[in-house]
Amino acid sequence: MELRYLRYFVAVARERHFTKAAKALGISQPPLSQQIKRLEDEVGTPLFRRLTRGVELTEAGEAFYEDACKILALSDAALEKARGIARGLNGSLSIGITSSDAFHPKIFALIRKYQKQNMAVRVYQVEANMSSLTTMLAEGELDIAFVRLPCESSKAFEVKVLDREQMMVALHRNHPLAESGEVALEQLRDTPVVLFPQEIAPCLYDSVYGCCERAGIDMQNMLQSSQLSSSISMVAAGCGFAMVPESMAAISHPNVTYHALTSPEIYTDIALCWRRFERSHTVKRFISTMNEE
Repeated sequence: MELRYLRYFVAVARERHFTKAAKALGISQPPLSQQIKRLEDEVGTPLFRRLTRGVELTEAGEAFYEDACKILALSDAALEKARGIARGLNGSLSIGITSSDAFHPKIFALIRKYQKQNMAVRVYQVEANMSSLTTMLAEGELDIAFVRLPCESSKAFEVKVLDREQMMVALHRNHPLAESGEVALEQLRDTPVVLFPQEIAPCLYDSVYGCCERAGIDMQNMLQSSQLSSSISMVAAGCGFAMVPESMAAISHPNVTYHALTSPEIYTDIALCWRRFERSHTVKRFISTMNEE
């Protein structure tokens, strides 16, 4: 059964008149009558009673009318959904975020703006370390991911920087330098360093590790946290000092103070990654939203 038969039938049922229905459909009346007759032959029973001044639905026609309206509504919705996905206006978007990125306000402001502009798109967020995110992105399990640069594995993707952050020093409030506004790494030679795992951000880890080594900090006594955020908890417990991105200073703890790093200055970029030659219009619309910012 063709959908056009249902559209013709519904038009006649609503107008209760072949000529009026034909005018509404933009066709002539004889072909419309022929199509309705073919539909009735296919159904196996009359759907209309022909009257002197129009038509009325038979009992079978009444039942058929309800279902025909539902089928047409579903068909129109499916068509609009497919067109919307093709234009990036609906569908879904999976976004990967590292645990350290989760504290950066620009990321969630951007996601919120995108959601407001694309209400029909379902947005999913996945939090994982850098290695897992880039693997998931490469294998198609994620559409886009926010990562921290420098990152060697990001070279396999298209990358656009969202923001640059300075690394800061987190100290216990009882540390002799806790009242200082700025701190140099050389001043922390007698304090153990708490370092995040290398797989969270390999290149950033190497950069921080190298700077600590050059500053004369004893890396043999280095402590490792499970995440960047947990390094702050270890500082609060008196384990040593940690280096964290500036946005993570939003984690307020009564036993922790944050300080700008004067020597050396270390920066980390937050960037959006997506697969090269990406064809998804949903992804392209997110990138466009980011470009607006």
